Order: sequence, then C-alpha cells, then structure tokens
Amino acid sequence: MPRSNSPQLQATTAADLAAKPLRADAKRNYDLLVAAADAAFTEHGATASLEDIARRAGVGIGTLYRHFPTRDALLAAVLDEGTAAIVARATELLDAPSPSLGLAQWLEALVGYNTMYRGLAEAVASGYFAKKTAPMCRGCDAIAAAGAALVRRAQEAGELRADAVPSDVVMAGQAAAWVFEQTKDPEAPKRLLATLLAGLRADDASYPAKRKAKRAP
Repeated sequence: MPRSNSPQLQATTAADLAAKPLRADAKRNYDLLVAAADAAFTEHGATASLEDIARRAGVGIGTLYRHFPTRDALLAAVLDEGTAAIVARATELLDAPSPSLGLAQWLEALVGYNTMYRGLAEAVASGYFAKKTAPMCRGCDAIAAAGAALVRRAQEAGELRADAVPSDVVMAGQAAAWVFEQTKDPEAPKRLLATLLAGLRADDASYPAKRKAKRAP
C-alpha cells in the first residue's frame, strides 16, 4: 500500500519547544539534569526525588526548577528521545509487508515506551487525556498521528475494520501499558493487544450483526 497519503510523522523535541537558544552553561545544566533524571527514573520510577536528581546533576534544586517547573515537564524532556523513537518506528512499519502485523508490532513498542520507568504509564495517560494543557502531552499529537497512519494503512489494505477509530486503537495500546503497570504481569499487554486486534480484524466486521441475528426470535 503506498505511503504517499500518510502524514509526515515528527516528534516534538526540547529544541522545538525552546523560545530561544540556551546559553552554553544553561544548556550544559539542562543536559545534565535530563541525564540525571533518566538515571533516577530508571532506578526509582517516575516519582524519583527531584532533589536527588539535582544532586546527581551537580546543580541546585533552584536550577532544576528554572528549567523544569514541574515533574511532568522534566519527564517530558526525558521522554523526547523515546518519543522520537516510537514515531520513527511507526514510519518504518509503514513499509511492513502486512499492515496489520506492522500495527501490532508498533502497539507492542508503544507499551514498551509507556513502561520505560515505573509509574510512567499513569503519567502519560493523564497527559494524553489532558491534551495540550499538560507538559506530558507535548508528544501526544506525534504519537497519535503515528498510530493513525498505521491504522489507516491496515484499513486500506482490508485487514482492519473500516469503523475502527485510530485514536481508540492508540489509547488501547496505552491502556495495555497501564494494565501491565498495575498487574506486573508481563504477558498481560500481549493478551490484551491480541484480543484487541482479533476484534478489529476486517473479517470480524459482521460479528455484531450475527450476534443480534442469533438473539432474534
């Protein structure tokens, strides 16, 4: 299926959001804080101490807050690289021989993106529903567009139900990550995604009508 109608998929980066270039010392502190936050979130989860992150970076807590007024702002900056990667993965999978398999692989990658740090899935979900008002959602549009392109390709190929709503499919992937976070069952997201995709298969599109017919007297 050609890709010419697919939207250009780009993630928002910290550089895109900056009102003006940072001075060299400020840029150095910014980078140190992002690296320290990544290490702290990896060890302690998304609720890691901001004071500890500032100490790891070798700066004061005031410097941290000047760059990142909230925890979510810091999380969003740390996720920039991951956001770019998950969007790039969608672009790659637009060339997958099977559009529905490409979508399945991307949803699995989305679960991984949302569970990089303990407690991240809930923060990402909250940002997604808050949309543009939340720092955590600065990459939401890019991720939503990435998923939508894969859903539409599978629909155009006749492999996915035409009535599937792309945003619902993306949210289902995020929900699978949240379930993993709550249950700690590494197989739970796979089961949920398999059930989702089985229900979205184009050859199951008549299932509701068949079920209604069976109930008719």
